[in-house]
Amino acid sequence: MNYELFLAKRIIKDKKYKNSVSTPIIKIAILAIILGMVIMLISIGVTLGLQNKIREKLSGFNGHIQIVNFDANNSDITLVPISKNQNFFPEFENVEGINRIQPYATKPGVIRTETDFEGILAKGVDSTYNWDFYKDILVEGRLPDYSTKRLNQEVLISKKISERLGINLGDKFSTFFVKKNLNKPPNIRAYNVVGIYEANLEELDKNIIITDLRDIQRMNKWKPDQIGGFEVFIDDFDQIQQKNSEIYDQISSELNAISIVDKFANIIDWIVLIEKNTIVIICIMILIAGINMITALLVLILEKTNMIGVLKSLGANNTSIRKVFLYNATYLILIGLFWGNLIGLGVLFLQQKFNIITLDPKTYYVKSAPVFIEWYHVVFLNIGTLVLCFIMLLLPSYIITKVNPVKAIKFQ
Repeated sequence: MNYELFLAKRIIKDKKYKNSVSTPIIKIAILAIILGMVIMLISIGVTLGLQNKIREKLSGFNGHIQIVNFDANNSDITLVPISKNQNFFPEFENVEGINRIQPYATKPGVIRTETDFEGILAKGVDSTYNWDFYKDILVEGRLPDYSTKRLNQEVLISKKISERLGINLGDKFSTFFVKKNLNKPPNIRAYNVVGIYEANLEELDKNIIITDLRDIQRMNKWKPDQIGGFEVFIDDFDQIQQKNSEIYDQISSELNAISIVDKFANIIDWIVLIEKNTIVIICIMILIAGINMITALLVLILEKTNMIGVLKSLGANNTSIRKVFLYNATYLILIGLFWGNLIGLGVLFLQQKFNIITLDPKTYYVKSAPVFIEWYHVVFLNIGTLVLCFIMLLLPSYIITKVNPVKAIKFQ
């Protein structure tokens, strides 16, 4: 084993000579591994970042799972109320992994200004509502305060509504809400804008305003304990379908549990498609790196044919000589992985800090490419690349067994 490593080191030193035939080929192979690793790290980091960001936005608007009346038919509009007094509220005792539950209700309406009008969906929340999501996307003003005893007319609107209708921070506007009996005049509410948010999720933030739950209860003539539904947040998004089934089994037959995976299937499918594309990119990059290393190894074997003949004539077996070249190739792969990680992680860090790469929010739901990567992603990617490239090199190294010592010694 010692002489095999020694010879591998000698080959590594030999390739530094400017007149070595294998030097440019080996440099290209190392460069391919570096570029491959950089592209793979960026692909994984941006894909996971985009995935987490979109999931965060979808759940921020709707919760991971919604519990509504069974007659709701997946509609965003809560026409049939349910009782707030449920055995699973405020905590699910029989289902693990539930982070929090919060009540809500929605009601469609129309904002009317002096020059324009726009359809909206008012989402009513109460004093127990968790505002963490809206704190992150708030661009102007403050969050509404619904902890007061009296009904509060403060609302939070999206930047899209603000720009389309010319409603700014501190402005008041009128909203018309249709009653169940269409023959009666609509409910009119005058709201005061205290905050403006921007989520860049056009499908949702183009028409949602946040208002007091008590206001929607009053307009619908509901009792104080009647709400539109519950938003359930779980700890692990990957278990959303499992938790949805568990919740469905625990609630009454009059209620239904709907996950955002089912509610926004088109967006979730788009995320899955990006994941598949990332897997394809990783496979292609590893294949390219492996092919370049195979080329480098073959050139190196060809260049060192004379040395192979000498070793065989001295009694070295094929396995030992193959190890010499495989050790050398592994060293080159490690060099490529080192610089690839350094550059790739550096690019991800710069993107996370300075948002260098921008995206179209209408297509990607974010203004800049988000970044998320865990240490084990990097470890598995490096180990996988190293192992697969090494396996790909086993076959070309078999050529060494075909070298005839007598002919090889004469080979120049």
